[in-house]
Amino acid sequence: MYFFLSQLSLMDLMLICTIVPKMVANFLSGRKSISFVGCGLQIGLFVSFPGSEGLFLGLMAYGRYVPISHPLHYPILTNQRVWIWITGSSWAFGIIDGMIQMVVVMTFPYCGLREVNHFFCQTHLNTLTEPQAPPNTSLFDTLLFACCVFMLLLPSSIIMASYTRILGTMLQIHSAQARKKALVTCSSHLTAVCLFWGASMFIYLRPRCHQAPSHDKVVSVFYTVLRPMLNSLIYNLRNRDVVGALRKGLDRCRVGNQH
Repeated sequence: MYFFLSQLSLMDLMLICTIVPKMVANFLSGRKSISFVGCGLQIGLFVSFPGSEGLFLGLMAYGRYVPISHPLHYPILTNQRVWIWITGSSWAFGIIDGMIQMVVVMTFPYCGLREVNHFFCQTHLNTLTEPQAPPNTSLFDTLLFACCVFMLLLPSSIIMASYTRILGTMLQIHSAQARKKALVTCSSHLTAVCLFWGASMFIYLRPRCHQAPSHDKVVSVFYTVLRPMLNSLIYNLRNRDVVGALRKGLDRCRVGNQH
């Protein structure tokens, strides 16, 4: 569990570092500019880390399924090799997806300076390019759609399959206390999944007629800054060891202030 949480925290931290430092620098300096290469790198990293996190959350559902449905086989089904495979595949697919979209976007022609109506760069060509001769983006649109479908269907399929089996196991449990324990085991992961996929679907799956830059900016702040912070609270504040350490730290601060 701690290994998975460390990787999830790393993905959230890298996502914040992709957006927030440049946003703060532009806000403090008043320049509000980004280079072409910087914009391309931001696109690639922004796609990579949420993509990796989405896959990782999907594969983490397997980590909830095994201890509930097969508790006696947990050490065998979730050994170190499985951990490395889950983590490595999540990072690899996310980075590959981000690099593909970054390379394709940067190959399109651009005409001088452009104003991006956002606080970071995304793979929306209409906000980045407006050349005199509009490029044919049909191939890019098809590739982007294929990547999105793959990165959406794979983790969502794993989550649905895992929790279907978990629900079947819970219905066979006669002890109310055991059911409650199983539900608590899944609650943190389900909350993180709902936050991640809820914000993602609101941003990317809305009809274009209902899309507005002001709404996108507000949801993007939640998606890129607040949600990663909430993940740490969701997982850590439900852990007795973390809560105990936090209480000890607060007690020491109170004692120090009294002296």
